[in-house]
Amino acid sequence: MSKILASVNSLEEALIAQQANIDIIDLKQPARGALGALDIVDVQTIVATLEKTSLISATVGDLPMQAELIFNAIEKMAETGVNYIKIGFFPDSNWTPIIKRLQILTQRGLKLIAVLFADQHPDLKSISLFSEAGFKGVMLDTMKKTKGSLTQVMPLETIQEFVKSAQQQQLLCGLAGSLRETDIATLLPLQADYLGFRGALCVNHQRTAELDLKSILSLQAALKNI
Repeated sequence: MSKILASVNSLEEALIAQQANIDIIDLKQPARGALGALDIVDVQTIVATLEKTSLISATVGDLPMQAELIFNAIEKMAETGVNYIKIGFFPDSNWTPIIKRLQILTQRGLKLIAVLFADQHPDLKSISLFSEAGFKGVMLDTMKKTKGSLTQVMPLETIQEFVKSAQQQQLLCGLAGSLRETDIATLLPLQADYLGFRGALCVNHQRTAELDLKSILSLQAALKNI
């Protein structure tokens, strides 16, 4: 059974997610982009408040594909004590030197999650590169949120190929990208480790609105009832 990753943008939202026993509380700021980052001080506050009772992930933001810039951002985020650090891998760049540089961090024990963007036609062959570099997992997301959910911008067969490749490489696998309750029945049979949500958990299902406990509980019930 896939677990739930819920993206939150504040301590208040993190506490709501914790109250609902969300499997991974994901820290990011939707107003700053597809993988907009929270300020380091806010991440530190959330981690310190939640202590060790929740798994926490955080994104380093929509960064240019520059190895040293990403490396430094990950190091700073790691100091907050989050469990997982998400890095967006954007198109039209040579990822190989970046992945090789980040291998230094995985060798230190940092748990890195590579995020690929389904609406940008990612090369799924790169999954093996992340595995070889010691990444903890890979995730599919969408860059342009107005163009529909993951299931609308990528064929189900390709999503399934992504999940199988991640599993073969023994990587954690997550699926996200404007997912709604209606996507659960389609994606659950693929057996990804996590399904990631933001807008579906917010007031009026708007990703930049506030997190809503009733929406979280509704989605959790839908997941259990399939």
